[in-house]
Amino acid sequence: GRAGMRRPPTDLEILKEIHRAYASEYANYDEQKPTRSSKAFVPIDIDAIANRFGSDPDSIFARLLFDLDRRYGYKMDDDSVVHLFTTRLGSDENAINFPMLEAVLANLQQGRNKFIYPLTISITALVLAILGYFRDAF
Repeated sequence: GRAGMRRPPTDLEILKEIHRAYASEYANYDEQKPTRSSKAFVPIDIDAIANRFGSDPDSIFARLLFDLDRRYGYKMDDDSVVHLFTTRLGSDENAINFPMLEAVLANLQQGRNKFIYPLTISITALVLAILGYFRDAF
């Protein structure tokens, strides 16, 4: 690869990092003294998230807005749209829908586990079979 070029972070890595960085801010919302426009939507610092991966902030922004929000956002029966990520909510910029983020993260991790557990079991069974073969052979 070219010098300085890193592999882009996965959706799972980006969402895990946002969750890690903003979970306490989401949890500490105070209805009496709100510090943001909505409890559910937490403004995020795209530059800081991009820095964690050595990525370009525009790339992270585009992934959130044009890929992840389109994939996980949805339309309600009244045609209103529920976003995962929005560029503006009230006075907040670049806000993530934290409850939805947690649901998407859980699904991505569960999907990953669906492959990892059977693979681990298969490899373990194969190793045990090989060890058994060699034990019986000698």
